[in-house]
Amino acid sequence: MRQKTPRKPRTATPRAKSKQKATDIAVDLDTSRRPGVPMETAPRPLAGARVPIAPQHADVPVYKHAGRRQMPPVFGTAQPPQGLSGLLRRAAYGKPDHVPSHWMLLLLADRVDVWEHRLRKSLPWVAPTAVVLAAGLVWRARRA
Repeated sequence: MRQKTPRKPRTATPRAKSKQKATDIAVDLDTSRRPGVPMETAPRPLAGARVPIAPQHADVPVYKHAGRRQMPPVFGTAQPPQGLSGLLRRAAYGKPDHVPSHWMLLLLADRVDVWEHRLRKSLPWVAPTAVVLAAGLVWRARRA
């Protein structure tokens, strides 16, 4: 049988109370005594940065969320909204962000955009194939 070793009783060590006053904790301190002062300074642009940033202009429609006052300085215009997916996006951006139908319409617009792209991509070979197939069916019907 194992023998238990007696443990020393723990004594509570008195913690040193901080000698700060309630006024020392507040943000009304002198700026040299505040710990967050370096973060409270106004941000300065880095060397070589273009100041101010010129706002981007778009030749295509760009939708923005209803909560934003203005567009961000840079935004994408490579894929302009077009077709049925563009109409769905226009309807989605007409709703506020916190409404689930806003996000569901955007997801649906993405899926519709994929199918529109697939149709556009296959149209050059589908149209001639359909014409040849129809001509073959007409020829076969006349022969019979």
